[in-house]
Amino acid sequence: MKNLNDIVKDIYNLFDYDIGPQRSKDQLGKAARSMGRNIAKLCLERFEEYKQEPTLRPSNIGKPRRQLWYELKNYPKSSEPSGSDYIKFLYGNILEELLLFLSYAAGHTVTETQKKVTIGGITGHKDCRIDGVTVDIKSASAYAFKKFENGTLENDDPFGYISQLSAYAKAEGDTEAAFLVIDKQSGKLTLLPLHQMEMDNVTAKIKNIKQSLESEEPPERCYDTVPFGKSGNTQLSIGCRFCSYKHDCWSGSNNGSGLRIFNYANGPVYLTKVINTPAVEEIT
Repeated sequence: MKNLNDIVKDIYNLFDYDIGPQRSKDQLGKAARSMGRNIAKLCLERFEEYKQEPTLRPSNIGKPRRQLWYELKNYPKSSEPSGSDYIKFLYGNILEELLLFLSYAAGHTVTETQKKVTIGGITGHKDCRIDGVTVDIKSASAYAFKKFENGTLENDDPFGYISQLSAYAKAEGDTEAAFLVIDKQSGKLTLLPLHQMEMDNVTAKIKNIKQSLESEEPPERCYDTVPFGKSGNTQLSIGCRFCSYKHDCWSGSNNGSGLRIFNYANGPVYLTKVINTPAVEEIT
């Protein structure tokens, strides 16, 4: 029986002609056709015109609390994903389906794909169980991949991946879980185990989130502002810069006039307090 800890090596060995797949041609054909159907479904779903009502689920419980409050209160987003963003989402989903297929082809036991789980009154669908372990499959940018590869995700987890996997594992009564991750740019793989002592207390987290939603006032801001050079101005931290709710969140900045945006060569800068007006174009 295969061991999950060997899965990266075993997948790479699929492309070693002296080792190759650990399944018969018939088994591989059946699994490949299943992968194809799943990918076709993913592609078609991207073209469907529907709006998913915001709801609390394992995949978002780890988001910054204030951001999640705006999301679940259905505040309008300051911007929607672009066409290129949706393409990135789509090929990320396709790569995740590919990893499931390769894991099976390498001889590992893949079960419980997209199994519905419930914890703390919320439901979600976990990716799978591989070799008896609950696994969340992720496709990541080169920057994000390093956090999985180096085991530093717990220090910088803006999307709440640890909370998400903790929820899937605890819903199943598991004390072990893991991330199987592919770098979207290089094709490199890594496995990051998540042990019980590293898991979030998701039941308490879900309870606290539900309590915050009963209030008409959002929780405290997720991040403080940071100085913008030596100008005396202050700007949004990187954690706020890419948030879709930053304009509502910081509507009281600049004496109530809201964020001021300046167009620098390396991208827009969002200033919360302007003492000295920058000598670049202001975006209005």
